[in-house]
Amino acid sequence: MFFSGFPGMDGMPGGMGGGMGGMGRPRKEVDNSKFYDILGVPKEASESDIKKAFRKLAIKHHPDKGGDEEKFKEITRAYEVLSDPEKRKAYDEYGEEGLEGQGGADPSDIFEMFFGGGGRRGGPPQKKKCENVGTTIKCTLEDLYNGTTRKLAIQRDRICSECSGVGGDKAFLKSCDGCNGQGVRVEIRQLGPMITQSQSVCPKCRGKGKEMPESKKCKLCTGGGIQKERKVLECHVDKGATHGQKIVFSGEADEKPDMIAGDVIVQIQQVDHALFKRKGADLIMEKEITLVEALTGFSFVLEHLDKRKLAIQSTKDHVVKPGTIHVVKDEGMPNLKNPFLKGRLFIFFKIKFPDPSDLDDKKIKDLKKILPKPTASEPITDEHEHHVVEEIDKDEFERDPRRHGGGAAYDSDDEDEGPGGARRVQCAQQ
Repeated sequence: MFFSGFPGMDGMPGGMGGGMGGMGRPRKEVDNSKFYDILGVPKEASESDIKKAFRKLAIKHHPDKGGDEEKFKEITRAYEVLSDPEKRKAYDEYGEEGLEGQGGADPSDIFEMFFGGGGRRGGPPQKKKCENVGTTIKCTLEDLYNGTTRKLAIQRDRICSECSGVGGDKAFLKSCDGCNGQGVRVEIRQLGPMITQSQSVCPKCRGKGKEMPESKKCKLCTGGGIQKERKVLECHVDKGATHGQKIVFSGEADEKPDMIAGDVIVQIQQVDHALFKRKGADLIMEKEITLVEALTGFSFVLEHLDKRKLAIQSTKDHVVKPGTIHVVKDEGMPNLKNPFLKGRLFIFFKIKFPDPSDLDDKKIKDLKKILPKPTASEPITDEHEHHVVEEIDKDEFERDPRRHGGGAAYDSDDEDEGPGGARRVQCAQQ
């Protein structure tokens, strides 16, 4: 913060060395609208209007209610000035320069005086909360289907059990003489005609505002009021729990004197399964069957996530066609709220066709007699161009450059290339 003397004077306070301000030169324009703008009231607002505006904004922006601390300080500073007739008069006439040297009240004190309790009307000041701690646990699909319990060991700060967070013998606790009990040190420097003011946390009391003689400090916490503690939490994962779900242990993280303990938040991370994929409450799997099974019916035994053996089968008159999806009802994941309700199990069938070596001429003739005749086609003659198809790997199909743009196979080899083999292309000018 900068100080440049009193309003109407030049140089040091009292007008020494600069003469009377305003004598022989016009007075500069004063900015006296900022505090009114902060509260959202006009300059002619009544005391009642200012109080109403402050009440509304202070409740909205109070830090204990999730508001911005700097915004709250601005609001309380504006109210402190505009609610005091003398300060308001000085502000209206000289702007913020007219308030220099008067200091400012603690925003929480103003809120407490106004509402009768810091943060809640008629109640005690609300304590700040320590930071929450987050971690993850990996769970298999079996864990999420059946439910499980995991033990989670954490290291945390807790209030010293020996001194209850005081740091030693309470009778010897006194205000810190390094910061006069404020927890911060104020340093004022003069740079020519200007004076700067800065604040820093008091190194002697580490911002507490109080100190304890070395001989009277607690032996367990060495005066810090906090001790390390190892805690084992039992994390219960319910049946049907989902990936990304959070389990909250309220008040099980760090705690500090005059603060609410933080929470431990555990997030579930689902591990991929070899057979099943999960989609909400449903399970999806892939099963390979032979062509005979697809045509005449199939049956197989499936071990579920809870080790039950399920006999999965089709009816005799059912034919499995490529690309079709089949479902087994009530064999999906348990419902988180009601584990007796379950989703569906979807099965994608892959049909395994016989190898050419398995089919001799006789078998081929027999198949042609049994299976439907081919769709009628134009008779093939010697006049047609004859081509024989070849089977290729799917990966080869995906990486063939001729699929992208269609022109790569016909590019000339003698075209100029830029750095790194990149071809230089010159656009045609219209």
